[in-house]
Amino acid sequence: MFHMLTQLLNSGQQTIRAARYIGQGFMITLSHANRLPVTIQYPYEKLITPERFRGRIHFEFDKCIACEVCVRVCPIDLPVVDWKLETNIRKKRLLNYSIDFGICIFCGNCVEYCPTNCLSMTEEYELSTYDRHELNYNQIALGRLPVSIIDDYTIRTISSNSSQINKIKNVSNS
Repeated sequence: MFHMLTQLLNSGQQTIRAARYIGQGFMITLSHANRLPVTIQYPYEKLITPERFRGRIHFEFDKCIACEVCVRVCPIDLPVVDWKLETNIRKKRLLNYSIDFGICIFCGNCVEYCPTNCLSMTEEYELSTYDRHELNYNQIALGRLPVSIIDDYTIRTISSNSSQINKIKNVSNS
């Protein structure tokens, strides 16, 4: 009789312990249910880039004096600058300027040291392509300004600031 009573008490304790473990797991599950999703629906939702984000380089052909400072400060000698010396005015005339973004490390040295500020970093980060030769941008492709994701009405922008996320959450709940 005493042996049966101790077995009954042990099984009751084991049942309470199992219920406690299940309850703890359930509480963890409920705490995760209130969190915002970590993943975003990429083509339709985009993160707003930080203020000093180093994206694709923008080039202004008219400002460039072909001094080749960008080539000298680049750790991999990346920008290709073709120029011709105009002997009558003793100035360089820029013929072609190109950057291969398949090789570029986006260090920003070219932008920082350019004396005429003809180079700038944009917020464009979508440079994926099926052919690596399409990443070689000439002065025409570098001169195109990217469309700002904030101005695009088809895309929902998501900021990394928690206050912005709380505003979005409150708007979606109401």
